[in-house]
Amino acid sequence: MKFYSTNNFNHQVGLAEAVIKGLAPDQGLYMPTEIPVLSQELLDKFPEMTFRKIGYEVIGALFSTALSEAQINELVDHTLTFDAPLVQVEEDVYSLELFHGSTLAFKDFGARFCSKLMSMLMEKSDRKVRVLVATSGDTGSAVANGFLGVDGVEVIILFPKGKVSELQEKQFTTLGQNITALEVDGVFDDCQKMVKEAFLDTELNEKLLLTSANSINVARWIPQCLYYFYAFSRLPKNDRKVAFAVPSGNFGNIAAGILAQRMGLPIEQFVAATNVNKVVPDYLNGADFQAMSSIATLSNSMDVGNPSNFPRLLALYGGDEQDLKDNVKGYFYTDEETVEVMQQVHESGYTLDPHGAVGYRGLKEFMAENSNFQGVFLETAHPGKFRETVEKALDLKLTLPERLAAFMDGKKKVESMGNDFEEFKGYLKSL
Repeated sequence: MKFYSTNNFNHQVGLAEAVIKGLAPDQGLYMPTEIPVLSQELLDKFPEMTFRKIGYEVIGALFSTALSEAQINELVDHTLTFDAPLVQVEEDVYSLELFHGSTLAFKDFGARFCSKLMSMLMEKSDRKVRVLVATSGDTGSAVANGFLGVDGVEVIILFPKGKVSELQEKQFTTLGQNITALEVDGVFDDCQKMVKEAFLDTELNEKLLLTSANSINVARWIPQCLYYFYAFSRLPKNDRKVAFAVPSGNFGNIAAGILAQRMGLPIEQFVAATNVNKVVPDYLNGADFQAMSSIATLSNSMDVGNPSNFPRLLALYGGDEQDLKDNVKGYFYTDEETVEVMQQVHESGYTLDPHGAVGYRGLKEFMAENSNFQGVFLETAHPGKFRETVEKALDLKLTLPERLAAFMDGKKKVESMGNDFEEFKGYLKSL
C-alpha cells in the first residue's frame, strides 16, 4: 500500500512513513494511491453486521496489503469500544451520535485508531516519537486521552489561550504522564502554523522524530469513514436519497465521508456546514478559496480560517473543482442562528451541542431546497462539553456525564508560549 502527497503524486511512501511522518516533506497531505471499492453484495450485508464487523471489512479493504488480518482485527477492536447510535430527531432527519467515547467527541474514533496503529508500527524501534498537536478544542482532548500512557510516545499539545472551553481544556491539561500542554498566546491558526513549521524544519527533524495526530495524519483521518458506513447501514430502506451534513472546521470529517462514498457507499449529497469561518462554503458557492484569520464563535472547535484538509477534498474528486461543488453544498451560520436552532430542536425533545446545531441547520436548509431526501447530521460532541453555551441558550442546568465531571476535578498543568515559531523550536530542541 502506498500513499502520495497531495502536492506531488510521484512522491509516494509506505504506511509506516505516512503515519510516522504525518505530513509530506513538500507540505502535502498523504492520500492512498488507490481507493478500494466495496462490492454491492458486501454493502448489502452491512445492515446485519455489527459495527466491528463492518470495521473489519472496511479497514481490511484499505490496509490488507500493509497489515495482517490479526493486526487489522486488533486495530478495529481497540478503536470501536463504544457505539455510534443513529437517533431519529424528526421525520427523515437523524442524528449520528459520535460522542459516546472516552472524551465524548467524534475524534475519539480517530485518536484510538491512530495511537494503536502508531504503537504497532513503532514496536521494534528504540526511538521516542513526539506527537505534535494543534487544537481548537476536541482534538487535544481526544489525542491526549487516546495516547495517554502509550510507551515510546510523547504528546505535545498547542492550544490558543482563552479560546478553548474550560471542560475541553481540562481534558488535556490535567493528565500529565506523557502529555504536555502548551498554552499559546494567539489563535488556533497560529498553533497549526507552528506545528506545520516544525514538521518542515530540517534541524528539528534531524534531532527528533516528530509526527502529528491531527486529522492531517492518515491514521487519524481514515478511520472516521467507519461511522458513515455504519450509519448508512442503519437508515430505513426506502426510495429516498441520502444526504450527510457535517459540521466542519478543518474538513477532515467530511473528507472521511467522501472517502466512504468513493469506496462505494451510495451517499447522494454532502452538506458542509460551518460557523462564520466560512472559507469553504464561500468557495463552494463560487468564490476563490481564500484563507482568513479565524473568528471566535460559540462552536469553537470549528474556528478555523485555513482548513488543513481542504487539499484532501480536491484530491478525492481528482482535482475536479466542479465535481466537488456538485457533490458538496456549503452553508454557514452565525452564533445567533446556532442558538436559535438549539432552542427549536430542544423544544421537540433533543438537545444539540453548538456544532451539531450547525450541522442540523445545514441539513434542514439543504432538504428544504431538495426533495426526496432523508438526512443524517453528525452530532460531534456531547452537549455537556459546551455546558456554559448550552445552558445559556436553553436556560437549563445540564447534568454532566460522570466521565466529564471527573475531568473538572483535575489540576491544570500548562506551559505558556508566544505564537513565534522560533520560541517553539527552542522548546522542542531542549527536549
